[in-house]
Formats: sequence, C-alpha cells, structure tokens
Amino acid sequence: MSIDTAQQASEAGVPPAPTAEWVVPGNLAADPYATYARLRRESPISWVPTLNKYLVTSYAECHAIELDQETYTAQVRGSGATMIRALGENPMLRKDDPEHAVERTSVNPTLRPKAITQVWAPIFERNARTYLDALADAGPKAAELNRDYAAPVASQNLIDLLGLPGVEPERMRRWSHAFIAGTGNLLDDADIWAAADDARTDVDELLDELIPFYAGNPNNSITSALVASGLPRKAVAANVKLAITGGMNEPQHLVTNMVWALDRHPDQQRRVLADSALWPAVFDESARWLSPIGMYPRETTRPVVLGGVALPAGAPLGVVVASANRDEHHFDGDPSAFDICRPKQPHLAFGSGVHLCAGHWAAKTSIGQIAVPMLFERFPTLRVDDRRETRWDGWVFRGLTKLPVTWEN
Repeated sequence: MSIDTAQQASEAGVPPAPTAEWVVPGNLAADPYATYARLRRESPISWVPTLNKYLVTSYAECHAIELDQETYTAQVRGSGATMIRALGENPMLRKDDPEHAVERTSVNPTLRPKAITQVWAPIFERNARTYLDALADAGPKAAELNRDYAAPVASQNLIDLLGLPGVEPERMRRWSHAFIAGTGNLLDDADIWAAADDARTDVDELLDELIPFYAGNPNNSITSALVASGLPRKAVAANVKLAITGGMNEPQHLVTNMVWALDRHPDQQRRVLADSALWPAVFDESARWLSPIGMYPRETTRPVVLGGVALPAGAPLGVVVASANRDEHHFDGDPSAFDICRPKQPHLAFGSGVHLCAGHWAAKTSIGQIAVPMLFERFPTLRVDDRRETRWDGWVFRGLTKLPVTWEN
C-alpha cells in the first residue's frame, strides 16, 4: 500500500491492512495450513511482500469478494495475471459478467447434471475400469495411486469431455501440469514459463484441426459446444486451455485426497465401506478439508473497506479459499478436522457466485460417485503404504503428487 493510501485510510479512521513479512512461500508449498491459521487469527487480510499480494484468508471476506464483481474484478493485471500469461489468452475465469456469462453459457448444457448422468457417467465408469486394471497390474508392492490411477483417470475423463481424439493421458497430464505451474508461478520462474509455452503451442496446433472439424461435425464435447456457440477462435482456445488447467487437477487430487483422508481416519473409512450412501459426504468433506484449488486472484476496482481494513484501488488480492474452508468463525465444530458427519455448510472449494466451477457436477460424479467407490470395490483392503514416501506439493494448487498404496491379494 502506498504512503498516500495509508494516510487517507488513517484519516478516515480505517486502518490499512497489516503487513505479514513472516509469510514464507516455501512454507506455504510444504504445508500451508499453519500459516493460514496464524493469518486468520492475527490478520485475515494481510499485505504479504514476498507474494506482492494481499492474502484474504477468512471465509466471510472470501465469499464477499466472489459476490461483488464490480468491486473485486476477476480481470486481474500484473503479477496477478499468471493464468493469462500461462494460457496465452484470457479465459472466462478471468472475466466478469457480462463477458463471463456469454462464454460460460456455451458450456453449461454439456456439464449439467442430466448430461453428466446420461452422457458422461458411462464413459467415466469405462475409464475407471481401465485404470483399475492398470493399478492391479502395478501390484500391491509397487502401486502408486497418483501415477497409476488418479492422474490417468482424470486425464482420460477430461480428454473425453473436451473431445480431443488421439490425445494420450500422459500428454494431457503434461499440458495440465504445465498450465497449473504457470498459473501458480508467482515467483516468475523462467523454466515454468517455458513449459507452459510449449504446452500452449501443442494445444493450439491441435485446435487448429479440431475447431474447423467441430464446426461441421458437432458432438457432446465441451470443445464442440464452444465452437457451436459462435465464440471467436481466441475465446474457444482460451477456454479449452482453462478446462485443461483445472479439469484434471482438481479431480486428480480429489481421488488421492479422499483415499489419504480415509486412511488417516479408519473409523470413518469403515462406515463408508459399510454404507455407500456416505460417498458424497466423503467427496464434499475432502474438497473442503484439503482444497485442491487453494488460492485465486482478484483485484480491487476502487478503494474499499474489507474486513475492517482499507484497500486501495488496484490492490492485488489472493483469495485463499483453502484457508476460508477451515475458518473457525464459519464452520461448526473443529474445521481443521476431517469429519464426514459434519453438519452440511457451504464451502468454497469450487468457488461461489457466478464463478462457481462449471465442472463441479462432473467432478462429483466422476470421482465421488464412480472413481473412488469403484476403487474400494475392487480393492476393499486398499491402504496407504507407509513404508514408501508420500509427497504433497503446492498451495495455489495443492495435492498429493505421490501416494503409494497396497492391498491384500
């Protein structure tokens, strides 16, 4: 915050946001939750110099930001525009209404619950069966859930949803991880930008073929829907890349997060395995407790008071939904605990307002109702293999990058 802005805030009787110089990006990547708890306790809206952002960590304020597009725009600039830099275009997620609504409306029919149930659920089941066989082939001594099941299932589901024929799961995984790393590249790592550039070029070359094809041969895919909407090529390409970015990451990490959470809470796992009606609760609680999307950017369009502190116009904000989802002032009981019997309360794992994740029904079905229940049906004694390394990474996007599992033959 500038000296002038701080002085104006002081004269108006509203304090500026405090500075949290103690926040270390490396600690966030290793395990962000202790940092989030301290920020919520000491200063839920803080200027963090190491990130060049104000971090907003409380539920009420994160939710308020999402409901007010006029004050908190998704069309961020500067260091907040890492997604636009990574994808090479401005997707709907970085737009406000009415521009956002035009592009969002084009994909909504493909992702509505009826379409997911009737068109996509059988495809999700087929993909789950394919990679359950791959997991079995890896064997109980060498199986790694992220590599052998979660990543390829999420990749193939997304390939099918997007309508990208001939793309292999590993190629999709590489694209998605490159775009995710670019979106989270707050420290401006040149190697990360290079990988994102390579992925963007690869996707654009494929779209040069597919966009004219779908113009004459429409189907149920997201890419076909974008083309049929009449959007310009630039918007179609931006939103296909957006889907690649988030459409694999969140489902992939929810598979491993659900398994890891149940493994650490065996009483709850026994309840779920005895009552399949509890799987939706496992999915929802895992998304809240271990949010795969941890933070996204917004920017103030005018001077504003938020959470009792003054923010200047053009303030770069980090909306830390992973912290908001553990806010003691919003959730009953202990929100730092995993509890599938928790009273149902809204959380922000899939965003809210007009930017509520377009693919949340697809994720709930493909992962919460199909991929993870089928995993335990096939391997009822599945457990984390603590003899081998488990690895977490990230905070802008966070998940298990390595989860060794084993089971009884």
